[in-house]
Amino acid sequence: MKKQLELYFKAAQSAKIGIWKIDLLTNEIHWDAVIKCILEVSEDCDPLDCDAFNFYQEGENRDRIKNRMQKAIHEGIAFDDKFQIITANNNIKYIECICSVEKVEGKPVCLLGTFQDITNEQNLINELELNVKKFSSIFSSANDAIFIIDSCDGLITDCNLRSSALTGYSTLELIGLHNSYLFPVEFRKKVRIFLNYNLARNDYSIDESFIKTKSGAIIPVEIASGKKFQVAEITYLVCFVRDISQRKNAENKLNLLSLAASETTDTIVIADETGIIVWANKAYIDLTGLNLNDVIGQKISYLSKGPETDAKTNSLLNNAIANKESIKVTILHYNKNNEKYWFELNLNTALDKNNNFINFIGVGRNVTSRIEKELELRELLEVTSIQNNRLYNFTHIVSHNIRSHTSNLSMVVDVIENTDNLEEKISYFSLFKEATEKLSESIEYLNEIITIQQNTNRKKKGIYLKQEIEKTKKSLRLVIKESNITITDTIPEHLIISVIPAYIDSILLNLFTNAIKYKSPCRNATLEIGYEIIDNYTVVTFTDNGLGINLEKNGHKIFGMYKTFHGNEDAKGIGLFITKNQLEAMNGKIEVESKINEGSTFKIYLNEK
Repeated sequence: MKKQLELYFKAAQSAKIGIWKIDLLTNEIHWDAVIKCILEVSEDCDPLDCDAFNFYQEGENRDRIKNRMQKAIHEGIAFDDKFQIITANNNIKYIECICSVEKVEGKPVCLLGTFQDITNEQNLINELELNVKKFSSIFSSANDAIFIIDSCDGLITDCNLRSSALTGYSTLELIGLHNSYLFPVEFRKKVRIFLNYNLARNDYSIDESFIKTKSGAIIPVEIASGKKFQVAEITYLVCFVRDISQRKNAENKLNLLSLAASETTDTIVIADETGIIVWANKAYIDLTGLNLNDVIGQKISYLSKGPETDAKTNSLLNNAIANKESIKVTILHYNKNNEKYWFELNLNTALDKNNNFINFIGVGRNVTSRIEKELELRELLEVTSIQNNRLYNFTHIVSHNIRSHTSNLSMVVDVIENTDNLEEKISYFSLFKEATEKLSESIEYLNEIITIQQNTNRKKKGIYLKQEIEKTKKSLRLVIKESNITITDTIPEHLIISVIPAYIDSILLNLFTNAIKYKSPCRNATLEIGYEIIDNYTVVTFTDNGLGINLEKNGHKIFGMYKTFHGNEDAKGIGLFITKNQLEAMNGKIEVESKINEGSTFKIYLNEK
């Protein structure tokens, strides 16, 4: 018997099972080396010096071991249980403690037991329990319907609550039901092939099919099959089934919209929140001359960057994109070949049901022919308006001037008719002659103005301004010498202006003679000629130091016909009027700056277009 015990103890030590013994008669306690190793105490540790219960986790663990030991000692009840302990080195371990009771005459006299470290096994059990809890939570609360199918007979062995909501069957009705029964007859073969394929392949895959509910409704679904697993030699397959009705409806609508967008003659682009194009229809591709790959990734406004594109309109478009606002603009675009065209764009923001921004949708069209007609009509209206104003002014001038001259002639004739004195009649002929000469002169001026207005389409040509100034100075050299005026200019030799030669000759003569006529008697007369380039205009300035003009009083009529301001006998008030008409005929203009007794500056704007 002793030899058998020795063999038992050796076998226990090799299996790392500790042996303990409590002699209830002598109160001796024995721990072998394995127990001391488990408890992480020294080899010479005496169990009597330790309170063994202190190794057990305080609380339920300690209370349970105490209760078991009390029943073993007093009632002779053996036990086999698992406990959590804290070793001498403060490490947490799980142990299995087995206790047998030796009795004499029915009374316990000795407790003999084993003590085994099961920490690794218990950790695995704990992890498994945690995974089971996680799986149960996912399984029960998943949005997808989950079916666990026995691969041998195709029966559903388990399913989650979402399965009932999807199919209309209760969980009890689904368990034990063959999976094919959930699918319309015409789709059962396809589903069977899909499941068999996944069993053979043992990998995750997705396919689309339809579920037939308990009420007979057909629902489009997405089937996902996971890896197979085995329990008790039975192979199971997990299937995830998702309702894709909303997605399918959205896809159908999108397909219809895409078809409509592709076939419409209007251009359509879709852009993200930053204005980057993510899709464009065929009409847009045809209009721009680009392909879809060139367009995707570009800004909506990328074609509106050219020399003639209105920067303000482009800025409004970019600001609307930055602020996620809708906008309608008409802007000049340039296609792949850099050909310009007018583009009308309606840019709208697409929002979801919660008013959150989704994307921009731009609908546009080529409106070049319309804009060109509008521009042509606007230009025609402007010309018509100018011509009407000129005609009105001209009519007023003609009626006023001719009426004045004819009135004078009528008065002279009346006086001649009403006198009998021959000498007196002859004396009035000089008045009659003067009146007819004035009438003739007025008709000549009016004829000249008509000629200017009729020649608005005469072609301009380039001439050297410096040479024209020298020619004018040469033709007026006697007058310039007599007036003792100093004329200087800063015009470069190479400066070319685009004008009607006869008109620039007349304009220069008028401005030169004005500086001479209205020079100040208080100082030596000067005339300085300069120039500057402003946009499309060459602006030539004529600055004198003469009498000057009161612009507050006379500024509104300075370029009117027969308007004089200084009482010179040779002033007819026609020169500046003709100059203004000649410049306007060349799409130019004239401006004046002047101060009394300081001088005047006339600026003529020569349009270089």
